[in-house]
Amino acid sequence: MKFNIVESGSKGNATIVEHNGCVLLIDMGIPLKNLREGLAVWDKKLLDIDALLLTHSHGDHTAGVRYLDPLPIYCTKETYSKGDIHFIEVGESFNVKGIEIMPIEASHDAINTVGYILCADDEKLVYLTDTGYIPDETLNEIKNADYYIIESNHDRKMLLKTNRPETLKQRILSDHGHLCNEDSAFYMADCVGSKTKEIVLAHLSQEANTPEKALSAYEKIFRKRKINTQLIKIHCANQFEMTLGGKQ
Repeated sequence: MKFNIVESGSKGNATIVEHNGCVLLIDMGIPLKNLREGLAVWDKKLLDIDALLLTHSHGDHTAGVRYLDPLPIYCTKETYSKGDIHFIEVGESFNVKGIEIMPIEASHDAINTVGYILCADDEKLVYLTDTGYIPDETLNEIKNADYYIIESNHDRKMLLKTNRPETLKQRILSDHGHLCNEDSAFYMADCVGSKTKEIVLAHLSQEANTPEKALSAYEKIFRKRKINTQLIKIHCANQFEMTLGGKQ
């Protein structure tokens, strides 16, 4: 299984996953031109996408969906309602061309936000961004995955020093907001196992975080938990640059 995080952040999100010829797109909140460039890395085109998986209704995840009609779309009822829609429920898996897909519960200020577990040929990829915390059931389901694309949105001190309205700061810090670096690292420290090969820190804030701070938090917390970071590739996704992962 391999993936290309074309963009990740508040200005737009889209991730392409490919396995044995099946091409999945998770979220589509970026310009069509950028998606085409992401597909071209693997010599793929728009018509090669087999399905679109949406996590929630916010525009940075859905703004470009209208360009992809009539692509099959999988999402919760509250997320999107036009086109070839297949409504999904947390905990009810479905299959797209050999990839088993399990929607998992997230906690965000959009109704019925989800993440996804993708499984195929004994490989497991977890995609979970835009969540203020990780529910216990979700945490149990995502343990010992091969690959994680996990939110590490902000550094608390940086966020509080921004000029953002206080209401926005509190929204981000809430259980329906976004994971900070330390919380993300603690969750992953509880999840990683013998199969884990790679963790990509996603949805980093451009105002209230840096890759260096996110990676530093992971290094400190993993070291305290005696997790050997030399065995796991940990790196950050970018808002405007592609991030490749998995078995390229």
